[in-house]
Amino acid sequence: MKVTRRTLLRSALAVTAASTLPRFSFAAQSLELGTARIDTLSDGNLVLPLSFVSDDPKAAPILKDYGITGPEVEPPCNLTLYRDGTNAVLFDVGAGPDFMPSAGKLQAALDALEISRDDVTHVVFTHGHPDHLWGVLDDFDEAIFANAQHLMGKTEFDFWINPETVNTIDSGRTTFAAGALRRLQTLEDQITTFGDGEEILPGIASRMTPGHTPGHMSFEIRNGNTSALVTGDAIVNHYLAFAAPGLAAGSDQDPDLGAKTRVALLDQIASEKMPIIGFHLPEGGLGHAERVGDAYRYVPEV
Repeated sequence: MKVTRRTLLRSALAVTAASTLPRFSFAAQSLELGTARIDTLSDGNLVLPLSFVSDDPKAAPILKDYGITGPEVEPPCNLTLYRDGTNAVLFDVGAGPDFMPSAGKLQAALDALEISRDDVTHVVFTHGHPDHLWGVLDDFDEAIFANAQHLMGKTEFDFWINPETVNTIDSGRTTFAAGALRRLQTLEDQITTFGDGEEILPGIASRMTPGHTPGHMSFEIRNGNTSALVTGDAIVNHYLAFAAPGLAAGSDQDPDLGAKTRVALLDQIASEKMPIIGFHLPEGGLGHAERVGDAYRYVPEV
């Protein structure tokens, strides 16, 4: 298994000779998995209140150890592209233009790797939150990846496609529900659903990792004797989620279930020394977990 880290620079907007428009940069990583390849693609970053990490007093000293003392955090957003010579599978699609101005940069990442939208054969969703789903449609409400088959776990799909979710979800996530409903209704005939433990594509198996959302899915990718785990938001940061995985996370819709899922997942990842690709993990999102006493630490692959 070979890991390569690269830094790619792309223009945020078309820059003319007379302009001084902003630019953004991102780190991308690649992983050779058997005869296949995984690349991480940056969609930019989010800007969130610290309460989305945790408002538990036990979190404060851990956050301080990581230099997180301000009112906000800015987690990166890493999408995963898996290519095995037959399929080009994109895990999640990013935020698109309607969520946060700091996110929605996927097209620049695709351009940097010289990948066209038409090259993508499958889009697989970990869950229905805006930074993972809202980039699925263009300005005309057509699928961005028009040639791709779209797949989502049935429990997750049923939750967001239900019109009552807008009325029953907590008030801070009402816009999440409304945005997911519109997009999934638009694409309903193009989406295939699946259950826990299914091989959804050759070498890609689903794993239910609920709590962050009711039907959140992670995916084990296996090629030959090597494997890696796309964790989505089951492990949502590189500090508190590892140092205190049993602590409730403010971004989880069911914090208790999310913590239980996270503890079990990290135990497996550390025991099996399995590489992971985390949507909000730093340095391109590719790394692994190491045990530190009763907790863990995140080690990026560089």
